[in-house]
Parts: sequence; structure tokens; C-alpha cells
Amino acid sequence: MAEIGGMLAAAVLKAAAGKVGDAIGNRIMLQWRFGEDLEVMRDTLESIEAVMEDAERRSIEDASVRLWLKRLTRASYDISDMFDELEAKTTKQSALRKFKVLNPCLTLAPKVGMAVKMKKAREKLNTISNDRHNFCFTAVPQVIDERETSSRVIEADIQGRGQEIRKVIALLTEANTSSEFIILPIYGIGGIGKTTFAQLLFNDTHFKYYKKAWVYVSQTFDLKKIDDSITSQLQKEQGQLIDTQEPDADVPASKKILIVLDDLWENDDFKLEALKISLKLIGSGGCKVFVIATTRDADIAQKIQTTEAYKIEPLSTDMCWTIIKQIVGFDGRSDKETLKDTGKEIAKKCAGVALAARALGYMLRFRNFNGWVSVKDSGIWNVSTSGYTTSPYDNVLASLKLSYSSMLPYLRLCFAYCAIFPKGHKMAKDDLIYQWVALGFINPSDDVSSWQHGGNCIEQLLGMSFFQHSKSPSIEINGIRQIPMNVRLHMRLQK
Repeated sequence: MAEIGGMLAAAVLKAAAGKVGDAIGNRIMLQWRFGEDLEVMRDTLESIEAVMEDAERRSIEDASVRLWLKRLTRASYDISDMFDELEAKTTKQSALRKFKVLNPCLTLAPKVGMAVKMKKAREKLNTISNDRHNFCFTAVPQVIDERETSSRVIEADIQGRGQEIRKVIALLTEANTSSEFIILPIYGIGGIGKTTFAQLLFNDTHFKYYKKAWVYVSQTFDLKKIDDSITSQLQKEQGQLIDTQEPDADVPASKKILIVLDDLWENDDFKLEALKISLKLIGSGGCKVFVIATTRDADIAQKIQTTEAYKIEPLSTDMCWTIIKQIVGFDGRSDKETLKDTGKEIAKKCAGVALAARALGYMLRFRNFNGWVSVKDSGIWNVSTSGYTTSPYDNVLASLKLSYSSMLPYLRLCFAYCAIFPKGHKMAKDDLIYQWVALGFINPSDDVSSWQHGGNCIEQLLGMSFFQHSKSPSIEINGIRQIPMNVRLHMRLQK
């Protein structure tokens, strides 16, 4: 699979071009007398920008194009850094001149040094620009509807899991007859809906009178943290169940416990055994303990199970198509009959993965028939992400990559920046927007402030399933209530 870093090239190039444009329009910056260099650099960047969509599309299968994009990305970063340095030096000199402490002789060395950097940057960019002719790239018109930048996505209703929910509850009930302590793992590939499935179980009326605890385990396994979280949640619920006991219940409600361990990655036998012992001790006072653990790894599921693990099944193509239809507002579209067959073909490519269906639905939301066909026929679907053999992950990552490639350049930068956070990291919305603005990824327009623009970016990333709302309670920063979000990094982003 082509590196996502190659697809980041357009966003980085756009940022560099913006800094060149700002420098051209800044009279103070032009005191450095780089006007001609700036004009040439701007024209070169504009020429490259015109063919970027074709270059990114071809990078999927062509290693030489990926290498060209990688060089372009590095050059664009260098240009951005150079203008940051130029702006800093200009600001410093302006301040010194204001207080009449600037010796004209001291300005020569910085100008010479910056002139050398400017020349090298321009030559490198010219070389990359000339190399593009070897690939015969063509300019492709942008098909993304601008309305998408401000659209609010209503997440599709949960589809196709009702029968499975009943089946898992039956398995737990059957295991309950022979054991007071049960661990039932639920496993399957990433994005197939394990967490959502566990949430449906957690909130099912069958467990209405149970004491319950939900723990997000993540790739960083910390047994003490897991124990503390379970203990605090169960203690909090203890008092809430006293007055809700059903008179004909066979076991007091307070003696039934449901624990969900979501996203378990730990594969070490000793640590998993310690976890099982810790969970079993919770029921040492005569409680019946039911544990549901979600994991991607069948081996982990087998190691921790006390009753046979449940492999979550892919959704049917019809269910994936239903999710897509709900997100794109299919029933209200005038062209729905034209789109139906193409939409069903796209739904097949989801491989029964809910995450893929949601991501594709959001991407198709404002596209016309030709846009839907381009998604269906994209070469991304034909490239294995796992080497020479196919993998269940291939279509999932392909759908997410299509979503990523459909983003406008500034949104790619915003999401790529989040690669500094690990999967599942909780971010405060306001903090993230502050960081995007400070880095120059988002800027105000005549109609929208930087703050509103940042909010729109977050809404889009939530809708595309690259972010998700955290289950943690809201927090306050500087007196402002904020709802944390989790990062879902299904792709490794590289420069």
C-alpha cells in the first residue's frame, strides 16, 4: 500500500505555497529583496499543485511516483521552515529598528545566509518540478463539494447485530449454570464493530440490574489501572441498585456483576493470568461475575477465555448498504435510482466492516454519480496492504485511505498532525484547535473564524470515523467545559 505520507504531499505543498503567497504580499518581508525568487517559486508551486491529484492517484501502484511525492514533501517542509525563519528574523529586525539599535552592517550576514537558502530551495523545487514531466501527470478537476467542510454527520443507527446480541446473552446464560466466573472474549478484525457490539450488550435490558464497569484497556496494559477503574465504578453503582431489586430475582442484583474490557492487546501469558485472577477475586464474596473482553487477536481470546470465545461476524452487504444510505441521505436524493447499483457495488467492498461503511458513506455524501463511480473503480481496492497476500484488513484500510485522499489539503494536515498521539489518546477539542491554528493549518476566512473552521474540521473527522467521542466525562480547562475525543489511527501517517 502506498505510504500515506505520499498523500500528505498535497497538504504540505499547499501550506508552503500559502507561505510564499503571504511573503509576496508582505512589504516588510520584501525588504529582503527576494521578490523575483518568490514569484518564480510561487509559479512553480502552482504548476505542481495542478497535477497533485493525478500524482497521488498513481502513487498507489507506482513506486517511482511515491518517491517523487516523498521528495516533494521534504522540499515543501523545507520551504515552510525557511519562511518561518525569514519571518522571525524580519520581525526581530523591525523591532530593533524601531528602537534605533540596529547597526546596518549587522544585517548583511543574515541576508547573505537567507539568500543562499532561498537559492537552494528554488533549485531543489525546480528539479522536482522538472522531474514531474517524466510521469506525464494531468490536471484533474477537484470533485469535492465545498459544503462537506461544514456538514454535520448523523451517525448511522446500529445495524444487523440484534440476533448476535441474543446469541451472546444465551452463551453467557448457559455458562452461568456451571460457573460463577465467566470470561467471554469477542474478537474480530479492527473496525468490524467489536466495541459497538460490547456497548449494545452492556446496555441491554438483560443486564439492567447488574452492577457494571466498563474499562478501555488499550495497547498499554496496566493491571493496577484496570483494577482501580473497576473498583471505583462498582462502588459507585452499589447504592444505585438497592432500591431497584426485582422481587423474583434468583440472585440479588448487587450480587451480579458485568465487566467489559474493551480493546485488549496484551498477549503475555503471565499478565493475562494475573488479569484473570484479579477479575475472579471480584466475585470472591459470592458474586456472579460476567466479563466480556474485546480483542482483535484470536490467540489472546483463547488465552483469556473461560468459555468459548465469540468471533463477531461481518455485516451483510445489505447491512453495509443500509449504513451508507443512511449517512448519504439516500432516500431524499433525486438521483437515488441512478446511484443504487453503484452503491451496492461499493457496499460489497466494505467486506462487512461497519467502520468502512461509515467512512465511505461520509465520503459519498455530496458526490454525484460520476463521483460514486470513481470510488467504485478506484485502483486502491486492487492493492493489497499486507504484501503479496490478501488480508481482511485490505478493504478496511483501502476505504479509509479513500476517505483520507478525498479530504481537502488543510484537513489532511490537521489529521496527519494527530499521528503524534497514540491510538485511543484523549484530546480536548479546544486544545487541538489551538494547536492547529498555532501551526497555521487552519486560517480564518471572510465568513468563518479560525475557531469555527477548527470546529468544522473536528466534525468532519468525527463523521469519517477518524475521531470518536471519548466515553470519559467532560473536563474543564480554564473554566471551559470540554468533551474529550479519542483518536482512531487506522493508518500510519508518515512524512
